[in-house]
Amino acid sequence: MSEKKGRFETKAAVKLLKRVIKYMLHYYKFPFLLVIACIIITAIATVVGATFPQTLVDDYIIPMLNSGSRDFSGLAKDLIRLACIMAVGVVTAFTYNRIMVNVSQGTMLHLRDDLFHNMEALPIKYFDTHAHGDIMSVYTNDVDTLRQLLSQSIPQIINSLITMAATLVTMIILNPALTVISILTAVVMLLVTANFSRLSGRYYIHQQMDLGAVDGFIEEMLDGQKVVKVFCHEQAAMDDFHKVNEGLRNSTDKANSYANLLMPVNANIGWISYALVAIVGAILGINELAGVTIGTVITFVGLNKSFTNPITQVSQQINFVVNAAAGAQRVFDLMDQEPETDNGYVELVNAKEDENGQITESETRTNLWAWKHPHKAEGTVTYTKLEGAVVLDDVDFGYTEDKMVLHNISLWAKPGQKIAFVGATGAGKTTITNLINRFYDIADGKIRYDGININKIKKADLRRSLGIVLQDTHLFTGTVMDNIRYGKLDATDEDCIKAAKLANADGFIRRLPDGYNTMLTGDGANLSQGQRQLLAIARAAVADPPALILDEATSSIDTRTEKLVQDGMDALMKGRTTFVIAHRLSTVKNSDCIMVMEQGRIIERGTHDELIAARGKYYQLYTGNFAA
Repeated sequence: MSEKKGRFETKAAVKLLKRVIKYMLHYYKFPFLLVIACIIITAIATVVGATFPQTLVDDYIIPMLNSGSRDFSGLAKDLIRLACIMAVGVVTAFTYNRIMVNVSQGTMLHLRDDLFHNMEALPIKYFDTHAHGDIMSVYTNDVDTLRQLLSQSIPQIINSLITMAATLVTMIILNPALTVISILTAVVMLLVTANFSRLSGRYYIHQQMDLGAVDGFIEEMLDGQKVVKVFCHEQAAMDDFHKVNEGLRNSTDKANSYANLLMPVNANIGWISYALVAIVGAILGINELAGVTIGTVITFVGLNKSFTNPITQVSQQINFVVNAAAGAQRVFDLMDQEPETDNGYVELVNAKEDENGQITESETRTNLWAWKHPHKAEGTVTYTKLEGAVVLDDVDFGYTEDKMVLHNISLWAKPGQKIAFVGATGAGKTTITNLINRFYDIADGKIRYDGININKIKKADLRRSLGIVLQDTHLFTGTVMDNIRYGKLDATDEDCIKAAKLANADGFIRRLPDGYNTMLTGDGANLSQGQRQLLAIARAAVADPPALILDEATSSIDTRTEKLVQDGMDALMKGRTTFVIAHRLSTVKNSDCIMVMEQGRIIERGTHDELIAARGKYYQLYTGNFAA
């Protein structure tokens, strides 16, 4: 991270904290106003308690000593009144702290919900360029820093400010001369707090980023434990972790080195102020100057503590405040990421076809789908039957603008055709399929789906019409049935079982301990790689899409199982436009057209027999005769 990006200025911290408070008020405005009211009552009770010594000394103790009176009725009434006021203060203190627990936890709930909602709207490019462990750290570590801020730091700071204000007014009324001493020492404490906060704050953002790096490293190692064990890489992994962990220790040490000194420094300045007020007050009281009495001095010493203690308490919270500001920066950085843009307006709808071949929209579920295409200029709407015809016309694409990875890609897939892509790793095969479902947008050219430019089709509707089986399968925590149903959430159990049979997964599923109700956890760790792949194929089958993208869909399946799966896949592909990416060329022999790719270009195309006869690149790949 650059130094400029790593700087964490006070103004930026204040701006972030204001945003956190604004976010909280959006959901909990009235409870927070009640909290402030309770804090005001608590502060008033505290000040009343601090001023009582003057009444006790000047109105009762000294007069009783001078007169020898033993009438305590007046004192008893004042003590009862004080006890009632202090009891109210205790109740309001408990009330606002309890409310803030609910407010803070509720705010965290909404914050995580909004974070997840925004994350789901982000483009695939974001997840390709950001470590998953670092993103996870935002949800856990960074959000948790705000919990401490909302539940304790903000109420404590508000309480401290209100207490200081009430105490200051009381001190000015009581004795302006002694008030000046308290104000001067308070200014010194505020200057110390500001400077220490600035010094520690610049390191807190580094701490949060290093914490994300540690989380990311751990997640990566957990996912790759088998590889670590196979290559005996344990010691190297520990050494690498030590470096990352040491980076976190260094940034945390720097962040806390100033913050941890702040409270004791302010506490000692407070004691100096306490001593000065006591000395000056005693001198004034002994000489009966400025209307200072013994009760005034005793009370003012207590008020001085009530005035300076809040600054010390705020400095105690400064660690949490600055750390929360650093966490808030990362939270809002994720929340402010630009969502995936979608300017499409063509929708996928249920349709029906009359005897004249006229397509119209249906309000009920049918087995026919159509593209609903509004034409704003003419003010009309047309319906095009969803058939799965795909055309790429002179397409260029690059993950960055200065480096194209696909060049002049043109192909035509008629409804029901099977199009295969073969070539070396990195040739651009998977990239083409990522463009068809608009995980990425092309730099130049056109992609049309059933004659419609895919930029005009809503992304959700486009992707709903495509069934995808990836080489890297992902299974969610849930039953086997739930994982198959993920392809179509309203699918019945019968639909899921039918899809499993089509993918030839039914046999092994029924042999599981609880059959289709067997729970899967840890990305299906209790299944073999081939079984996980079969479930992914069944998931695509239950969606019943008109077009399929199979990215090395049988790469993790043994030869015997592959034959069973291939039969199921052939049944699934029947009548559907299918794009197949395969390294096993035996699986694409029956394709209608095979595209041979090299360095982002289609260098050969044709059927298996045509390409073998041409004795070009495909012939070399198929026969292994690279000398041909």
